[in-house]
Amino acid sequence: MARAQGARAQMALAFETVYGTPPVGGFTKMPFASTTLGAEQPLLNSELLGYGRDPLAPIKDAVTAAGDIVMPIDAEAFGFWLKAAFGDPVTSGTGPWTHEFRSGAWVLPSLSIETGMPEVPRFAVYSGCVLDQLNWQMQRSGLLTATARLVAQGETVGTVSNAGTPALIDLKRFGHFNGAITRNGTGLGNVVSAQIAYANNLDRIETIRADGRIDGADPSIAALTGSIEVRFADSTLVTQALDGDPCELEFAYVLPSGESFTFTVHAVYLPRPRIEISGPQGVQATFDWQAARDSALSRMCTATLINDREEY
Repeated sequence: MARAQGARAQMALAFETVYGTPPVGGFTKMPFASTTLGAEQPLLNSELLGYGRDPLAPIKDAVTAAGDIVMPIDAEAFGFWLKAAFGDPVTSGTGPWTHEFRSGAWVLPSLSIETGMPEVPRFAVYSGCVLDQLNWQMQRSGLLTATARLVAQGETVGTVSNAGTPALIDLKRFGHFNGAITRNGTGLGNVVSAQIAYANNLDRIETIRADGRIDGADPSIAALTGSIEVRFADSTLVTQALDGDPCELEFAYVLPSGESFTFTVHAVYLPRPRIEISGPQGVQATFDWQAARDSALSRMCTATLINDREEY
């Protein structure tokens, strides 16, 4: 009997035209490292008395479908997750194309995501997926991945794939070695690590339904936060924190072949950090920053992806 193995797992996604309705075609095979996406339905213990010490049968509660997907940050596939986070991009160029994803969209697209374990066989389709959070970390070494947290409407499980023959992607993966951070257009030195977290703060529409599913997930006030850990070499960031003025931070990755991903946070506010001397080693400081809407651009951040894909 075949047993499920993560090495044989596969994933495909497609954007929906109608929320919660998986499209007939148009799926794309996606690279991923791991996923916790799934549906669960807890049981409610019976509170009734008068039938002895042994409890009566439990009752099913509402269905909850959600989870995380860990994926590589690459030159093409990552654009699907950026579209899920920010909406349709503004695309320009004639090849390579520049896709500009802007924060602040009132309506976010929904996706259908299929995860498959062919050897069982088990193919689960999660419809009505809306991206709640997207985060990643910059550091000197290691594998560069991002984590997307999704809220789904429900799960449908079958023994055959509903994705047909998904389109393939030419994987061109960014690495930490390709990364750089700038502040107001100037390289920011002495950075040990950085974290970026964008949240749509979805509001689940939990109406009464016979199937126990949600009616949707609407975005509320977005949040963009993170942290920068630096070797304490000058007072540039501390001075900004004391003055209360914003700066622009840009987190960028560029491949030698020309593809690039740039995440620009237009108005970053820094808190006053505690500078600790914990020993004879170098002194480090951590700034837990917050972003806000830039009045000149009317948005909080811009994610720019340059690649050979014409549209998303």
